[in-house]
Amino acid sequence: MNRDILAVIQENMNTFSKGQKRIANYILESYDKAAFMTASRLGKRVNVSESTVVRFAAELGYDGYPSMQKSLQKMIRNRLTSVQRIEVANDRIGDQNVLDMVLQSDIEKIRLTLEDIDRDSFDKATDAIVAARRIYIIGVRSSAAIATFLGFYFNLLFDNVAMITANTPSEVFESLLRVGEGDVVVGISFPRYSSRAVQAMNFARDRGATTIAITDSDASPLAVSSKYTLKARSDMASFVDSLVAPLSLVNALLVEVSRKKNEDLSKTFQTLEQIWEEYGVYQKAQDDQV
Repeated sequence: MNRDILAVIQENMNTFSKGQKRIANYILESYDKAAFMTASRLGKRVNVSESTVVRFAAELGYDGYPSMQKSLQKMIRNRLTSVQRIEVANDRIGDQNVLDMVLQSDIEKIRLTLEDIDRDSFDKATDAIVAARRIYIIGVRSSAAIATFLGFYFNLLFDNVAMITANTPSEVFESLLRVGEGDVVVGISFPRYSSRAVQAMNFARDRGATTIAITDSDASPLAVSSKYTLKARSDMASFVDSLVAPLSLVNALLVEVSRKKNEDLSKTFQTLEQIWEEYGVYQKAQDDQV
């Protein structure tokens, strides 16, 4: 089901039983909390049985309560304010150890990303990058960290990379003024999605560039305007976006691109190593200086 679950609930309110209306009203009023409750816990909160909650999910067209819960979680990630995120995180963590929960969650996101990745899109995206006339990279707000990481290594591999770091919409379009057929634009954005990244991808697509989205789902506004979508699971840890799985995906992208440029790569890094050694770019470890 791709429609907003809250809209579906409101439209069908008159058809629900008395118990189902209790569930519906609670979700409409406290969707940020309901999204992370088990069926049993949600039932206890509104004084109905767990089976009533499961039937409610089926009434909405889901194949089970976990599917409805997943739909709720996806919906709220782009709606929650920072304050709501903190409240949800505190409720989810409860008495658990924060370090254990956050790291285990990140491990799970990498596992799910590996299961869900479209390998054909990944392969075609890397081919397009290697063959590109010019490569543009855009990622703003929290996604800027991933964009900068990708841009740093792409600049070592290619001489045709442009980082879009403009602060206003007009500067974004000006940076993409000459984008066109033969170019590749890599857009990176995760909830809450950046309007500037979405606008840049739409602009590039309309001018014939190959667009590659690194985002969390096919429902992402970035995916709509992209030829290739590389999905990585992300999750919120309080007000902080967890970008561990997206960064791991970018690592894989860099390794695959470098393998496809293998001959040129060796020459490039031979030159770089000479420059780094000559100008003392890297500090040697103490053991190396003895």
